[in-house]
Amino acid sequence: MAHSEHPPKGVHWHDLTQFGPLDSLKELTLCLPWLGASFVLYASPLWMIGPFASFMFFLCALRLNHEAIHGNLGLNRGGDSIVMHVLSAIMLGSNHADAFCHLKHHKHNMGEDDVEGRCGHMTFWQVLKYGPRFPVDLNKAAWRSGSRYWRRKMVLDWVFVAGFVALCLGVGARFLLLHLAAMAVAQCLTALFAVWITHQGTHGSGLAGRSQRGIMAKAAYLMLYHREHHLFPRVPVCHLPALADRLDSQVPGYAQSRQPVVPLWDTAG
Repeated sequence: MAHSEHPPKGVHWHDLTQFGPLDSLKELTLCLPWLGASFVLYASPLWMIGPFASFMFFLCALRLNHEAIHGNLGLNRGGDSIVMHVLSAIMLGSNHADAFCHLKHHKHNMGEDDVEGRCGHMTFWQVLKYGPRFPVDLNKAAWRSGSRYWRRKMVLDWVFVAGFVALCLGVGARFLLLHLAAMAVAQCLTALFAVWITHQGTHGSGLAGRSQRGIMAKAAYLMLYHREHHLFPRVPVCHLPALADRLDSQVPGYAQSRQPVVPLWDTAG
């Protein structure tokens, strides 16, 4: 069964959806420093540190793609789609397939029709083993159930991926080849760090997801305010801490029922 948690009534949140041009620029460029850092490191004698920068790039790129999926970038839908196409090439996966399944995830959170959320029912070792198949399952589900619009977007995504891979292989530079390897590994770990950690152990709890506070939440670029995101998906990620403060202080029992992602590094308030 899907989770039963619904957005609490009486919480003012519409003001948190306001997103100006400067906010859009910040989101659109958030992952670029990490991408540049990974390229520089891979091209240097310190190439072995590059995977850390690649991980942070992938995390920020997931946030950017996530905001494009929900239309939270202050762009029109065509602009959101362009962002997803570009990120698909660099991240080596169809982000429109991810978008289709992610919207289903919100509608059927952890239910039978939630392909994205299925790994939330697994154990740690099961989700690690399942990881390489996760992107394949998302693409299969989106192609099978999506409309012609979604299929067309997926085809374009994979054309861009193929073009980017061909470019990297053609140039042959070490930093580009190591980037491809890092993105391939990241795709295999997405089920773990993008879905499992924020949903594991919540099935049957009545909670929409886990939610972190404190330094780890900031280090993860606010992507661990997952319960708040599920309740109010129109609130941009950058405003989720403010939303969480309102929910904690205004909704009886909300703070007490919260399940953090990593309790040891969680600090309420």
